[in-house]
Formats: sequence, structure tokens, C-alpha cells
Amino acid sequence: MTTPPCPLLAQAVGQPSVHGLSQITSSLYISNGVEASNELMLSTNHITTVINVSVEVANACFEGIQYVHVPVVDAPTTHLYDFFDPIADHIHSVEMKQGRTLLHCAAGVSRSATLCLAYLMKYHSMPLLDAYLWTKLCRPIIRPNIGFWEQLIHYEFKLFGKNTVHMISSPVGMIPDIYEKRSV
Repeated sequence: MTTPPCPLLAQAVGQPSVHGLSQITSSLYISNGVEASNELMLSTNHITTVINVSVEVANACFEGIQYVHVPVVDAPTTHLYDFFDPIADHIHSVEMKQGRTLLHCAAGVSRSATLCLAYLMKYHSMPLLDAYLWTKLCRPIIRPNIGFWEQLIHYEFKLFGKNTVHMISSPVGMIPDIYEKRSV
């Protein structure tokens, strides 16, 4: 992986985290649903917006925090693509107001990671491969489901007119080629 193309990203991340909040940029974090309901963790990290990308996790609704709900399940057939632009735009608008966003799903592995990748592609001009490698560096447990990968690949082509990740056939079915090229 090369150095992130955005100076904001280069100085944003702390230590990689699989527990607690994983900082992706200076204004974007990913976590699981349990951490998203930890008021001390939210206030310590100056979170102003929480985006819940799940049906199974209820919002805690703490005072002074804006909540957005994207009620979707983590299934390859779930159409998350329609949320890529609105959620990326919302994360960007929070950042422009000097706020911080926490993006979470149940485990902080698939749905929230997928929307994070879409945001990095749109607002940090990162190709999908770089966005994935960067986010995986910050939160090693991410693993979008196969349906979300297909949608991300389509979105990357829409944004940049080319793809850095492709779906390939494997003994377990279609997978993104990055899983075959690297042991990530």
C-alpha cells in the first residue's frame, strides 16, 4: 500500500483497532453496535453524528448527538448502493461543520466498512483498492460481504471510469481478487 493520497488521512489514524472505535480519518470512525452505545467513548472521541447501518442494533440516543439510521441487513442481496452517495455526503457535511461521525453496524465488519469505502472513494478520491487497504490497516477485521463488493466495484467504475478490484471465481464462489492476491 502506498501512502494515502490525502494529507488528512496520513495524520488521522492512530493504532489499528478491532475493539473500541477505529479511526479512519480525522472525522470518521467505525465501530460495532456495542461501542456505539458507550456514551463515554462517544464523548471522549467528540462524536457528533452516529450512523447506524443495521436493523438489529437500536440507537442509544444520547443528547447532543445526531442519529441517522440505515435499516439494512448484512446479506449479499441487500442493495446498499443507493445509500453510498447520501451517506458519503452526510459524513462530508458533518466534517465540514468540524464534527465527527461514527459509522457502525452490528460488528463493524461489513455494512459500516462498505459505506466507509464508498465515502473514501467519493470524498478522498481513493481507488477502491487503496480505500480497502487503508481501512483494513485502521480496522483489521473489516470484510464486506460479496454483494457489497460487487456494489463497491460498480460505484468505483461510476466515480473513476475504471476498477482496481475485480470479482473472480474461486473454489468458494465469486470473491474480490484482493483476497486471492494477498492474505488479508
